[in-house]
Amino acid sequence: MKGTLKKFTGWILVLVLALVPLSACSNSGETNSSSEGSASKEETLDIFSWWTGAGEEDGLNALIDLFKEEYPDIEVENAAVAGGAGTNAKAVLASRMQGDDPPATFQVHGGSELNDGWVVADKMETLNDLYESEGWGDKFPEDLIDLVSKDGDIYSVPVNIHRGNVLWYNTSVFEENGVEPPATFDEFFAAADQLQEAGVTPLALGDKEPWTATHLFETALLGTLGADDYKKLFTGEMSFSDPKVKEAAENFKKMLSYVNEDHSSRNWQDASQLVADGEAAMNVMGDWAKGYFVNDLNLKVKEDFGWVATPGTDSMFMVITDTFGLPKGVSNPEDVKKFLSVLGSVEGQDAFNPLKGSIPARVDADLSNYDEYGKETIEDFKNASLAPSLAHGSAAPEGFVTKVNQAINIFVTQQDADQFISSLEDASGDLK
Repeated sequence: MKGTLKKFTGWILVLVLALVPLSACSNSGETNSSSEGSASKEETLDIFSWWTGAGEEDGLNALIDLFKEEYPDIEVENAAVAGGAGTNAKAVLASRMQGDDPPATFQVHGGSELNDGWVVADKMETLNDLYESEGWGDKFPEDLIDLVSKDGDIYSVPVNIHRGNVLWYNTSVFEENGVEPPATFDEFFAAADQLQEAGVTPLALGDKEPWTATHLFETALLGTLGADDYKKLFTGEMSFSDPKVKEAAENFKKMLSYVNEDHSSRNWQDASQLVADGEAAMNVMGDWAKGYFVNDLNLKVKEDFGWVATPGTDSMFMVITDTFGLPKGVSNPEDVKKFLSVLGSVEGQDAFNPLKGSIPARVDADLSNYDEYGKETIEDFKNASLAPSLAHGSAAPEGFVTKVNQAINIFVTQQDADQFISSLEDASGDLK
């Protein structure tokens, strides 16, 4: 996985957004109240993220509560900024970092988003000493530590692992229509045809925000190419004009023929809601959808909904990891390290992940805290072939991801595979 990371191309300068007061963007009254009174901004531990939705906000608040129990004298501010996949938060963060006003710590995806972004821009302190003092060398998988490292130094602490290549389905809809969970593209298309004939929307999509369609495409890419060739696309060992990529585009195109007509006006939660309500049978989304199903919609694991790996990706694991590091220039670095030590602890990970819907990044977490999905995914992660997510910033620099999002947005509308492949090939210049 080390070979997937390429040179930073200056995406920070592109993400310029009008500054918004972060105090207005906080989403938890309890955590915000801790920053009131005599505490100055310099004394406050402002934790910057985009976790404002159900499940994720609960997980973050549980983590903050655990930290406050251990360090009651440290003032904490939940400085979350709403927006799907962090679109708004990343722009606000870029403005703050460029203005030498970094938050105490911030959410960043491990992989290219961290390493080709903030590390190459010389905005992060190394955390080698923290890993050594906490004894974390063998507590996180080696491939995962690689995703938060560059040139032998470690720059952030993973709080979770999300799996991107998950196909969720409504168990009642499947049972009523005699459909089995599909493992291959042929099985998926056969099931989708059967469901469509029965008057059920086979596949829910909500691509009001462009990353969701890219998320669907990357699973088709992984399922068609396999983990090894998928990773070669981002190291330059395989061209986006390769016939296998064209085949993946055709699989993606066919999957799009089964989605709900109003997909462009829905977000990912709306698409998940269609599956929960039985209006659609399936949805491809990361396992934060499980947190939404359980925490927001009160659905029961394996009773109301089930899951399998997306077509062609059995024994593969599309990795998305949320991490936090130590920005250069903060006034309270030791307090930040205390927060990171809690975040990276067994207790911290087990407080956060069951609510978020993700699995712990640590290999020694307490399995009794996790439901059936969590236990299965933890085991899958140990044995699967890992692949970094394109849609969520681990596989490639932000500039390339932005161009892919644009190309996919056009493809979803026009469905011209040759034009799409040409756009991907042109964008791949950002990988060099």
